[in-house]
Amino acid sequence: MISAFGFKRGTRARLQRATALWVVAATLTAAPALAQQQGGLDTRASTTSQPTSAATQPAAAIPGTAASPPADSSIVITGFRSSLAKALNMKRSEAASTDSILAEDIGKFPDLNLSESIQRIPGVALQRDAGEGREITVRGLGPQFTRVRINGMEALTTAGGADASGGTNRSRSFDFNIFASDLFNSITVRKTAEADVDEGSLGATVDLRTARPFDYRGFTMTGSIQAGYNDLSKQVSPRAAFLISDHFAHDTLGALVSVAYTKRKTLEEGPSTVRWAPATSFSPGFQSVGGVNCLVTPVPAPCVQADAAQHPRFPREDYYIDDQKRIGVTASLQWKPSDKTLVSLDGLYADFSGTREERYLEAPVFSTGGSSGIGDVDVVNSTIDNGVMYKGTFNDVDLRVEDRFDILKTIFKQLTLDASQKVGPVTLTFLGGHSSSNHNNPVQNTLTMDQLNVDNYSYDYGSPSGRNPVFDFGTANLTSPTAWTLSQIRLRAATAKNTYDTAQLAGRWDISNELHLDAGASYKKYRFDTTEFRRQNPASPGTNQESVIPSAIKTTPLANYTSLVSIDGYNFLIPDYFKGDALFDFGSPTAFSGAFALGPGPALGNNATIKERDKAGFIQASWNHEFAGMTFRGNVGVRYVETQQDSTGYAVVANQLNQITVRNTYHDWLPAANLVLEPTHNTVIRFAAAKVMARPNLSSLSPGAAISVSGANRTVSGGNPFLEPFRAKSYDLAFEWYPQPGALLSLALFKKDVSSFISTLQSRGTFDQNPFGMPSSLADAACAGLNPTTCNTTTTQWTFSSPANTPGGPVEGFEVNYQQPFKFLPGLLRNTGVLLNYTGVKSKIKYLNAAGAVVAQTDLTQLSRRSANATVYYEDKFISARVSASYRSRYLTQVPASEAGNDVQGTNSTVNIDASAQFTLNPHLKLTFEGINLTNEAQDQFVDSRNMLSVYHHTGREFLAGVRFTY
Repeated sequence: MISAFGFKRGTRARLQRATALWVVAATLTAAPALAQQQGGLDTRASTTSQPTSAATQPAAAIPGTAASPPADSSIVITGFRSSLAKALNMKRSEAASTDSILAEDIGKFPDLNLSESIQRIPGVALQRDAGEGREITVRGLGPQFTRVRINGMEALTTAGGADASGGTNRSRSFDFNIFASDLFNSITVRKTAEADVDEGSLGATVDLRTARPFDYRGFTMTGSIQAGYNDLSKQVSPRAAFLISDHFAHDTLGALVSVAYTKRKTLEEGPSTVRWAPATSFSPGFQSVGGVNCLVTPVPAPCVQADAAQHPRFPREDYYIDDQKRIGVTASLQWKPSDKTLVSLDGLYADFSGTREERYLEAPVFSTGGSSGIGDVDVVNSTIDNGVMYKGTFNDVDLRVEDRFDILKTIFKQLTLDASQKVGPVTLTFLGGHSSSNHNNPVQNTLTMDQLNVDNYSYDYGSPSGRNPVFDFGTANLTSPTAWTLSQIRLRAATAKNTYDTAQLAGRWDISNELHLDAGASYKKYRFDTTEFRRQNPASPGTNQESVIPSAIKTTPLANYTSLVSIDGYNFLIPDYFKGDALFDFGSPTAFSGAFALGPGPALGNNATIKERDKAGFIQASWNHEFAGMTFRGNVGVRYVETQQDSTGYAVVANQLNQITVRNTYHDWLPAANLVLEPTHNTVIRFAAAKVMARPNLSSLSPGAAISVSGANRTVSGGNPFLEPFRAKSYDLAFEWYPQPGALLSLALFKKDVSSFISTLQSRGTFDQNPFGMPSSLADAACAGLNPTTCNTTTTQWTFSSPANTPGGPVEGFEVNYQQPFKFLPGLLRNTGVLLNYTGVKSKIKYLNAAGAVVAQTDLTQLSRRSANATVYYEDKFISARVSASYRSRYLTQVPASEAGNDVQGTNSTVNIDASAQFTLNPHLKLTFEGINLTNEAQDQFVDSRNMLSVYHHTGREFLAGVRFTY
C-alpha cells in the first residue's frame, strides 16, 4: 500500500524543485502521512526528531468522535510498529470499547480499499465484491447494523454490484469500496454505545477521519505510485497518491489537499446455479424419467423420486469483466488563533465508476414450469444422493446465452464544519455539514438468445456439494447463429441517492479535574431516493416488455450482432451487446416506435423515497478518580431520539401510477454506561451496558408491493412503512493486560438481547392466492410477452415476501486479542512481532413464515460463528515486511431459503492471505511490493445445509510494485 514521508521546512529553491517534480508527476496521489503526532508509549525504536508545531489539536474536539492521538512535544513517530503502539494507546485511554487503525498502519497493509483495512480489527469480518471488500460485519451483526461517521458526521455510501453480490445497494449498509484507504488518517470502531455518540447501531459505529493540516508539523508533501497486475485478467493497472499540507500565519492557519487514484481491470469466472429446487416447484414436473411417462395419475414411483429431488435451477458457467476507476480528493482548512479556539472545514469527494460485462451459458428450462418448460424435459438417467440430483442426462432441454452490460457510477460529496471554543471551564462544540452519495446505474442491459429442445444434455457436479461441474451440451450447436433465437432485450436503469444534513451543538463543563458533564442536541435530516426503470408499455405501466422483440430486429441476422467467446473451455456464440447497441440504439426511447422506452411500472417496489428527521439530545457525566492505588473512570448518560419517517411508494391502479405516502414516528430513550477500572498500572477492566436501536432497512419501508418477472424468477415483494426499529440491550465485559509498551493481551465478552427484530416473511403459491390481495391483472401484465404456460396466475409458482417486526433473540460471543512486538528476543528476531485475534459468536434468532409460525431458530443472517486475523511482521531501519491472513467462517444470508425443500442460503468460509514488503533505499526513496489474495480464494455461496453450489467464482491474485519518495 501507500506510505507517506514528511518534508521539513527548507529553502525556497528546494521547495520549487520539489514542486516542479510533482507537476511532472501530476498523476500521483497520496496516502495519509505517517508523521502523525503521538506520545504516551515508549516507541523510541522508530522516531524522527522534528521541530514542534505551535498548532496541536485538542484530544477530543467533539464528544463522541474519534479522539486525535495525543501530541508529543519532541518527536514524530513513524513506522508500522509505532503505529500499532499508538493505536493501543488510544484504545487504552478510551472509556468505551474501541479499536483503531492509524494512517501508518493502513498505508502499509496490502489493502485495496478502506474495508480491507478495517477487517484487521478484532470482531470485524468482510464481505467481498469483484475481488475486493465491500461491506463489514461487526461481532456477528451485519452491515445494516453498522453506522459510519466521516469527520464526525453520519454518512452512507452505496454502490452497485453483480446480482450475486447484492446488486444495487438499497439498504443502510455502507459500501466501503467507494474509498481508497489512502484518504483517511484514522479509523476507529466503537463497539460499545455512549450517550454522546449517534444512535442507529446495533453492531458498531465506525469513525473515519480524513487528514488535516494540524496533524502534521509544518510543511508536508508525500507521494507514491504503484503498478498492479492480476494473474487472471493478465492486466496491469496503476495506483497513485499525493498529499500536500502546510501551516501559515505563525501556525494559526493550516491547509491540506490529498488525492488518491486507483484503476482495476479484473475477471471473475466460475459456475453458478441461481439456487436449487425440486421439479415439484415447477408444475407439472418432468415429462418422463428413464422412459416412464410422468404426466399421468397416479405419478409413477421413479417420477416421484426425480420430481422431489433438488436440481440446479440454472446450471451455468459465468464470466464477468470488471473495469473500475476510483478517484478520491480531500481538502481541509484549519484555524487556531489560540489554544482555546479551533475551527476545521473538511471536504471529501469520491468518484467510484466502472463498467461490468457478464456472460452466461446456461439451461434455464430447469426453473421454468409448463408444458414448454420442465414439463417437456425427459430425464434419460440421473444420480440422486441425499435428495440431490447432482448428475443427469436430459432430452428436450432449452439453452440460453446472455450478454449483460452495466455502467456504474457513485459520486460522494461531503462538507463538514467543526468548531470548538473554550470559555473558562466550559467547551462549546459545533458540528454541521452536508453529504450526498449518488449512485447511478443508467445502463443495465441484457440480450439473451435461446436454443430449444436439445437432446443428450448433461451436467455432473460430482457430488451434492460439488464445486466443479462438467457440462455436455449434447446435440446443441453452440457456435452457429442459425441455431439460436433472440429471446429477450432487457433494458434497465437504476439509481440510489442518500443525503444527510446534520447540525449538532454540544458543551462540556469541566466541574473539576475528575468530573465532567457533557450535554448536547442534534438535528439530522436524511433522504433516500431510489428508482428502477424497465421496458414498459405506456398504455399499461405494469406490463413487462422485455420479451417483446420489434419485428425489424427479429429479421436482422444474428450473425450481425453475435461474437464467439470461450468460458472454461466451452466455446459458444453470445449476443454481442456492443454490436447490438450500435445497430439498434438501445438507449433511444423513440427507436422502433418507442420499443425501448423505460418506466417504473414493471419494478414499482424499487421506486421509493424515504425521508427521516431525527431530533436527539443527550446528557452524559464522565469521571476519572484515583483511589487505593487504582483508577476508576468512565461515563454514564442517556440519549433521547425522535424519528419521523415519511415513506413514499407507488401502485398501479386502473393503468395509472399512483403515489402513496405513509408517515410513522417513534421515540427511543437510550441509556448507556461505560465503566473502567485500572487495578494496576498495566491492567484494565471494562464493563458497559446500554440500550441500542437500529432503524429498519430502507428497502423494507416502501409502501405497496412490487411484481418482478426476471428470467425464470416470479416474485412479489411488499414493504411495510410501519416497521418499528431493531431494539436490543447490550452488555460488554473486557479484561486488558498491557505487559509492555506496544503489547496487549485481552479478552472481551459481549451479549446483545435483541427484543425487536425484522424478518422477511415468505410464502409460495399461485398469484391468484397472493397474500396481498393484488388483482390477477397485475400478474398478467408482468407476464406479458412470455409463454403463458410458464408465467401465469393459476399454475405458476410465485414467491411472496414482506417484512414484519418479529421476536428476536440473543447474540453473544467473545474476542481474544494478542499483540506483541518481540523486542526482548535476540538479534534480528527483536525486529519481529505478531498480531493475533479471534472472535466467536453465536445467536438464536426466530424466523417466521407468512402465517406467523416459527420455521427456523438459527443464526442471525451475516453472522460468522468464527473469525480470526493474524499478522506476522518484521521491521528495521531498512526493511518492513508482513504477511496477513483473515479467516471468516460460513454465514447465512437468507432464512428460510427461497426454494422449497431448502432450509437456508449462505456463504462458505474464506481465508484470505496478503503480504507486503518495503525496502528503504535512502532517506528519500522506498520500494514497495505487495501480494493480495495469494491463494486465489473463491467466493463460495451455498444453498441448504447440504451445501449445494450457488456461486463459485474466482477473481485471481493481485501483485503490486511501486515507489515512495520524498525530498
